[in-house]
Amino acid sequence: MAQHEAHHHLGEHETSFWPLPVGLGVLIVPISLITYFGWHMQMPSLVLGAVGVLLIIFGLIGWANEVFSKGHEEGLGTLAIAMFISTEVIIFGTMFAAFWAARIGKSDVWKQWVPEINFVIPAILTLILWASSISILLSEKAIERGNKQKSLLFLLITIALGIAFTVIHVQEWIHLWHSGFTLSVNMYGTGFYALTGIHTSHVIVGIIS
Repeated sequence: MAQHEAHHHLGEHETSFWPLPVGLGVLIVPISLITYFGWHMQMPSLVLGAVGVLLIIFGLIGWANEVFSKGHEEGLGTLAIAMFISTEVIIFGTMFAAFWAARIGKSDVWKQWVPEINFVIPAILTLILWASSISILLSEKAIERGNKQKSLLFLLITIALGIAFTVIHVQEWIHLWHSGFTLSVNMYGTGFYALTGIHTSHVIVGIIS
């Protein structure tokens, strides 16, 4: 009976309502900005913006209250990971599809848009990512064996590699930007900064979390 109650308690908030208002708010806020700056409709944009912000605040408060009052979510880890990976595929797939559509549509001038690229930097960044994947795996294996010090060491190495990746990437952006290759210079520039920006933002979130 006690085991049944414990299991019920752990699983009672596996399905949460609160991500829904947060997600809707995140969707509505940029729509309000488009309404204001693109369509020049001030009142509808203000209403949409207020609704979006309130939904985000309301959702985050409810979500935080749920976590701190009921504990952590249990039982849907595999499904959550599958959904997370699916959303990542959608995000990057959409960006790559837009990038290649632009390349096909502007194939006659595409080569003129591509700046001179130092391939040593991408190679270094790739090696850093591979190394960080190995170090975080070693950290996980160490904690599974109960070796907390070794796990912490590899975790710190992973964080250091992530910081190095971010710093090198930002320095390369600054160099390209000062050379005239900006976000709005052409479709290649827009696609380049969008793709590398999304990728680097994932690394930064990983460092923080």
